[in-house]
Amino acid sequence: MGLDDRMGKRGIVAIVAAVVLLAGAAGGVWWRHGTQERQADRQSRAAVDAFAAAWQGRSFERAHLAFTGTTETAVAADFRKATTGLGDGPVTVRVGAFTRRGDRASADLAVTWTLAGAVPWSYTVPLRVARAAGGAWAVQPPAGGEAGSFWHPALRNGDTLTATRTQGRRGDLLDHDGAPLMPLGKVYPVQLDPSRATPDVASTLEHIVGEPAGSLVAKLKAAKDAQSRAPIPVITYRQSDFDAHRSALDALAGVVYPAREQPLARTRSFGQPLLGSFGPVTAEVVTRSDGRYAAGDLAGLSGLQGQYDSVLAGTSGVTVTSSGNPGRPLFEKAPQDGADVQTTLEPAVQAAAEKALQRTGTVPSALVAVDVTSGDVVAAANSPALGFDRAITGRYPPGSSFKVATSYALLTRGKVTPSTVVDCPKTVVVDGMTVKNYEGEELGSPTFAEDFAHSCNTAFVRLASALDDNALAAAGKALGIGAGWEQTLGVAGAFAGQVPVNTGKTDKAAASIGQGRDLVSPTALAVMAGSVARGSFIPPVLATAPGAHQDRTPEPLDPAAVSTLRDLMGQVVQQGTGTVLRGTPGGAVHGKTGTAEFGTKNPPETHAWFVGYQGDLAFAVLVEQGRSGGTVAAPVAKAFLTDLAGG
Repeated sequence: MGLDDRMGKRGIVAIVAAVVLLAGAAGGVWWRHGTQERQADRQSRAAVDAFAAAWQGRSFERAHLAFTGTTETAVAADFRKATTGLGDGPVTVRVGAFTRRGDRASADLAVTWTLAGAVPWSYTVPLRVARAAGGAWAVQPPAGGEAGSFWHPALRNGDTLTATRTQGRRGDLLDHDGAPLMPLGKVYPVQLDPSRATPDVASTLEHIVGEPAGSLVAKLKAAKDAQSRAPIPVITYRQSDFDAHRSALDALAGVVYPAREQPLARTRSFGQPLLGSFGPVTAEVVTRSDGRYAAGDLAGLSGLQGQYDSVLAGTSGVTVTSSGNPGRPLFEKAPQDGADVQTTLEPAVQAAAEKALQRTGTVPSALVAVDVTSGDVVAAANSPALGFDRAITGRYPPGSSFKVATSYALLTRGKVTPSTVVDCPKTVVVDGMTVKNYEGEELGSPTFAEDFAHSCNTAFVRLASALDDNALAAAGKALGIGAGWEQTLGVAGAFAGQVPVNTGKTDKAAASIGQGRDLVSPTALAVMAGSVARGSFIPPVLATAPGAHQDRTPEPLDPAAVSTLRDLMGQVVQQGTGTVLRGTPGGAVHGKTGTAEFGTKNPPETHAWFVGYQGDLAFAVLVEQGRSGGTVAAPVAKAFLTDLAGG
C-alpha cells in the first residue's frame, strides 16, 4: 500500500468521524429542544388547569396563579362581584381545545353553572396564558383587554351577572264544580327594615300586630348586630286587615309592606288547615328541596297547597342578565305552568260545617260530610281552624258510634234481630273487667232495637261474646273503617281507622263498644255512615292530581243487614239518644251517638260523637272532651243540617 493510499483512508475516517460528531451534536440539540417544548406544554397547560380549578372551586385567593396586569386578589374580588348573583349552586369548568405556539397558549373553557331550580347554564369562554419574564406562565387579560371579563364573552369589566327565577301560572285548588277555592288575592307582608327601624318602632309594631312584648325588638337587635339588611318578616295581612291597620303602620319609619298576590281562600279560616298556606319558603325548606326552591321563593307551605305544590307551581324558569345590558338576556329557560288539582269540596257545605262548629267555641272539634251517591268528601271542617287537621288525620276511639259496625257484624252472622230481647243491666263483668252503661243506666229487658237506640253497652258486650275474633274487624272494614282508602283520598296523613282482630274476651268486649284498640278519624266514621246510607262501600276521594286514578268500584253490603241498620239509626233520632235531631229541616235524620272514653283519669274524660245521614249527605261530628254525643255533638249536627236546608 502506498503513502497516497494510506492518506486517503485516513481522510475518509476523519470525515466519517466528523460527520458522526456533527450528528451527535445535532441530536443533542434536538433532544434538548424537544424536552423544552414538552415542558412548555406542561407548564402552560398547568396554568390553564389551575385557573379552571380555581373557578370551579370559587376561590382564586390560594390558586397560586400569575396574572398579567392584575393580581390574584383583584381577580378573586372581580369573580365574586360578577358571579354572586348566579347563586351558590355548583359550577363545573372543563378545559376543552388547548393549543400552544411558542410563549403563548390558549384554551376554551366549557363552563356550566347550576342555577336555582337545578337549571344548567352552559357556555364556552376563551382563556389565554403567556410565558412571562423568569419563565412562569401568566394568565393574560380577558378578550377585550381592560374592558373585557374572564367570566363570560358578553360581559364587560365591572358588569355583574344575575339569575332571576321566573314562574308560570300557578294552578288552582278547584272545588267540586271546578271553581278556584283559593283564587289570587292581594296581601301585604309587613316587615321591619333593620337599616331604618329603631327599637321604639319595633316595640310599637309589637303592640299593633299583637306580637309578644320584646319579641320584635330582640329580632331587630339581632339583625343589626349581624349587620343584616334583609327585611324582618312580621305578619302578612289580607286587604281588609291591612286597611284596618294602615294608618298606624304608615306612621312607623322603617316598617315596609310590599304588596304581592297569592292564593287566598274566602276567609282566613275557610278550609283550614286542610287547604293550607302559601308564602315565602324558609331556609329549612330550601335546604330540604334538593334545588327546587331558592331563598326568596314563594310556595305552598302546608295542607293541600304544600302537598301539591310541585303540581300547582309547575317548573320554575330562570333568566340570566348582565348589569351592562339587562334588556338582552344571556340565557333563558321558560317556566312551565302549573296544573290544577281537583277537589270534591262543596263550598256551601264546608261553610255550613264551619259555622256549626262555632257552637263549640275554642273546644277542638271537627265535622266531615260525604256525598252518599259518589262517596266524595264534600266538607272537612276543623275548629279551632288553625289546629291540626283532626277531621282527616285525627285518631280517636269511636265509642258507641262504632255500634253501627258491631250491629252489622251481629246481623250478618245471625246473632240478633231487632226484636230479640237482650237484657241491659247496669254492669256486666267480662273475664274480670267490669263494663257499665253511660251514667249507670239500666233498661231491664228491652229489644235489641231499644238497646241500639239507647246505646246500651252491657247488651252489646254480651252479644259480642258470641262473635269470632275477626268479626268486628271484618264488619268495620266492610263499612270503610280501616279499608285502605287513606292511600287514595288524596290528603297526606289521612287515617282510615283501625279495628284489630280481637285477641281475647276483654279485648272483644271493649272493641264492641268502640273502646280498647279501636281508633277512627271523623272521616272514617262519615264514610261508615255513607256506606249504610248507600248500601255499599265506595273509597272516598277528596283531592285528585292530574293523571291520578282510583278504583272506586262499589263493594256491596248485605242488603238485609243494611236495611235493618237504617231503621235502627232512625230510632236513635226518634226515641233514643239523638232526639235533639228530631224534626231537623231537610228530612229525616238517621244516626248514632257516641261517647268515647280516653285517658287515665278516674272517671275517664270523654269525646262526643254523632254520626249519621240525611238524604244524600252522610256526616260525622266530633267534639273533643264533650260530655256525651247526644248532648254535645248532636246539636252541632242539627245546626249543620238546618243551615244547609236554609232553616
